[in-house]
Amino acid sequence: MTGVISDVAFDPSIGVRDPLDAQVLEIFALVHEAVGLAAEVFLAADRTAARTLVQRDQLIDELHDRTEQAVIAELARPGGVDPARQAWLLLIIRILPELERSGDLAEHIAAHTVQGLAKWLSVRARDLVAQMATLGAEMWKLAAEAYEQRDASAARVLRVRDDEIDDLHVNLTAELAASGIPVSVAIEMALVARYLERLGDHAVNVTRRVQQVAKAR
Repeated sequence: MTGVISDVAFDPSIGVRDPLDAQVLEIFALVHEAVGLAAEVFLAADRTAARTLVQRDQLIDELHDRTEQAVIAELARPGGVDPARQAWLLLIIRILPELERSGDLAEHIAAHTVQGLAKWLSVRARDLVAQMATLGAEMWKLAAEAYEQRDASAARVLRVRDDEIDDLHVNLTAELAASGIPVSVAIEMALVARYLERLGDHAVNVTRRVQQVAKAR
């Protein structure tokens, strides 16, 4: 797994190194890796790597379920939890769907590899797909760091990056429309482009949640 963040993170809101935090960061790392690899295997038409990436999404789903259950169990504990930890646990509950959905989107991109769509793409279209994927992976790295550091300023940075990925999405859509590829291929590629664009949206949502908690501390 790509080591983009530490194995066990320090949580400043509760003052300890927390195993639950490490579990959340593991999901972040898996999503970041999946986003980076999905378009790469798609453009390379690497069906073996695509199948591996699709299967790996199950690990994200399993970690999501395990983490969600742990958080709910702690929130429901008799006597409750202190306000700072409660805010942190609620943050996890709110960002877990963003993480799980982003893993699904990366899996959807990889799954399209078997259709051989990449061979129909112009050089410019391939470059735009690669740029969107690179930017999406960067956004998820920044989102992971924002969560780990409880960085309220990251949301502003991610919004700028999201505008950039939106512009790339518009350009890719225009390139596909002008390229004369079969309608069936254009439809499937529009889905791939949309998946890439949505990955940026989910990263922004995570940092907005982090910003809310960080500002409330």
